[in-house]
Amino acid sequence: MAKRDYYEILEVPKTATAEEIKKAYRKQAVRYHPDKNPGDAVAEEKFKEAAEAYEILSDPNKRARYDQYGHAGVGGAGGFGGGFGGGMSMEDIFSQFGDIFGGHFGFGGAGGGRPQQVRGSNLRVRIKLNLEEMMGGAQKVIKVKRLKMADGATSKTCPACGGSGVQLKVVNTMFGQMQSQQTCATCQGVGKVADYIPAGADAQGLIKEDEEVTISIPPGAREGVQLSVRGKGNDAPFGGIPGDLLVLIEEEEHESIKREGDNLHQEVYISFAEAALGTSKEIPTVGGKAKVKIDPGTQSGKILRLNGKGLPSLESYGKGDMFVHINVWTPQHLTPEQKEFFERQLKEGEMKAEPSGKERTFFDKVKDLFS
Repeated sequence: MAKRDYYEILEVPKTATAEEIKKAYRKQAVRYHPDKNPGDAVAEEKFKEAAEAYEILSDPNKRARYDQYGHAGVGGAGGFGGGFGGGMSMEDIFSQFGDIFGGHFGFGGAGGGRPQQVRGSNLRVRIKLNLEEMMGGAQKVIKVKRLKMADGATSKTCPACGGSGVQLKVVNTMFGQMQSQQTCATCQGVGKVADYIPAGADAQGLIKEDEEVTISIPPGAREGVQLSVRGKGNDAPFGGIPGDLLVLIEEEEHESIKREGDNLHQEVYISFAEAALGTSKEIPTVGGKAKVKIDPGTQSGKILRLNGKGLPSLESYGKGDMFVHINVWTPQHLTPEQKEFFERQLKEGEMKAEPSGKERTFFDKVKDLFS
């Protein structure tokens, strides 16, 4: 079954602000919350569907990719976009978006007696890739300093709330006394507090340690793309959910090849003689070489197109192209014999610049590039 439009799920227009999207998600989450619809499988699916829509539309980068490419831009190659894809549990949703409910309506661990599950903070690193790694993907092993539960650290049930994560509050009103529930101030709704903290650990039993993390980078990754390695951020105290390791991709500059989106560009210089008589040149491509034929009479500025020699597309299965820009090199230092030869050509009227009118202009070439 085709995925529904995220804006349609949350019942907001595409121009909705971040605050409007948050309010719309909260409305849908309250409507289909499992506590209000026990045993209702349809309501549970709609609850998950709303969470998936909010996860994408609440993130400016993911929302921009979704607006441009649809579902393919946020749920495809290598997990770009980080969409739920139907695989996220109810516990994950509560831990990631529990703050949306803010302790009202008995949901998210503040009113229904459900302790909140703490989530560790995310970590961020930058990784540089060359064009070869962007083309074929790569595996990088990096060392990350992350908070981990210290060996021997233990927790116990919160004595203030008995592990429920909430406390009852009696309020006097004109109609008499009424009870309400609020998040436990002692454990912040988690239901647990530290029992034993080993030396060197913080108040929550966490200690900072180095860990080697292997990051699998899929083909098509490039400058500005952010990958997420789930569970490799900081640990959460008391057995909560670890945060994620967010990996921002940076591009290493190539010696001769320049990238423009999925397309690649490079300049090739040829002599007057090669331009007049024609030649062939072996040029570097990403991960290999290619031979290009240069026809006799080639003019400076001619652009050759090598189909499929660019980078894999992030949002589809195709590849970009490579554009080879031909430049005729004007010699700056002539031997006496060469100087005499060119002077004779000028005197005899040979080698005149006589365009036929059929040559491609600069603007024609630019137009071809974008067509």
